[in-house]
Amino acid sequence: MKNVNWKELFIDIIIDIVAGMIIAVGIYNFALNADFPVAGFSGIAIILYHLFGLPVGAGTIILNVPVAIFCYKFLGKEFFLKSMKSMIISSLLMDYVAPLFPVYDGSRLLAALCMGVLCGIGYAMIFMRGSSTGGQDFISVAIKKVKPHITLGIITFVLETVLVFKDVDGLIYGVVVTYLMAMVMDRIMYGIDEGKMTLIVTDKGAEIAEQIDAYSGRGSTILKGIGSYSKKDKDVVMCACNNKQMYTIKKMVHTIDPKAFTIIVESNE
Repeated sequence: MKNVNWKELFIDIIIDIVAGMIIAVGIYNFALNADFPVAGFSGIAIILYHLFGLPVGAGTIILNVPVAIFCYKFLGKEFFLKSMKSMIISSLLMDYVAPLFPVYDGSRLLAALCMGVLCGIGYAMIFMRGSSTGGQDFISVAIKKVKPHITLGIITFVLETVLVFKDVDGLIYGVVVTYLMAMVMDRIMYGIDEGKMTLIVTDKGAEIAEQIDAYSGRGSTILKGIGSYSKKDKDVVMCACNNKQMYTIKKMVHTIDPKAFTIIVESNE
């Protein structure tokens, strides 16, 4: 039997409480009176209520049962147990603590912005501890395991587009909330200071690396490559920098070696 790391468990619980409270405030105190469309499993549970009279809470539990079983088998016992812990804590905070605070009754746009930012922060904190809040989060993490190149923010955005809405404005606000939440999650989990990484295939690797260092103060790595067609030796200069610097570096490379082949990709870490 695996020994319990009590320090990590204590940190997990603290993070669950803080993140759960942030999510609860975002949903209960900002979205309640704004009449946003309900997304994900909660939205499906509301559909079942209108169609068959099944209580929303019971519908949510029923929907979670097959997903929870799938999560247990596919994602493992540890993730399942941690998610149960996070789900219980966040649910208790939503039902018993968030109602103690005043509910925002102002602009729907401001409510949407606050909800998106707060929920994005809360969900990111929980995901970063290797946990989830159950329900749709199980599916998100499962998809992430199969497709690791897709960020959790994008997965959440796609899944959250299953909406229940009463009017067109409500649908638009719901999309705004979902998009903002996904972007905040990605920025927190994968880096706020997002930049670029470039791979430059050239015959003048040393000169280009020297100019990059002189301009940006960033070191480069020169890799040795060989052309598959020409069989000629090539330098591959690898450099990471911020978005603003990349434009100038690209022009600089073209000036030094017009025949250089430049690849630019997103870099988060």
